[in-house]
Amino acid sequence: MRDHYDFSQMKGRRNPYTKQLKQSVTMRLDRDTIAYFKAMAEESGIPYQSLINLYLRDCAVHFRKLDMKWAS
Repeated sequence: MRDHYDFSQMKGRRNPYTKQLKQSVTMRLDRDTIAYFKAMAEESGIPYQSLINLYLRDCAVHFRKLDMKWAS
């Protein structure tokens, strides 16, 4: 490996995968909801945050809507 690399002639280009990057958000979830996904995570070996993301992505892809009405 070289001690010094010359990057002055290098041309920059955009990362083609930037659209696939995830965005960090803060959400407040019930403890039982988190416990549910953590239990699923232990069974599947997938981190619980990834399971929540997969579930929400499935809802978005299939245009699922919550059929719920608030009491007024």
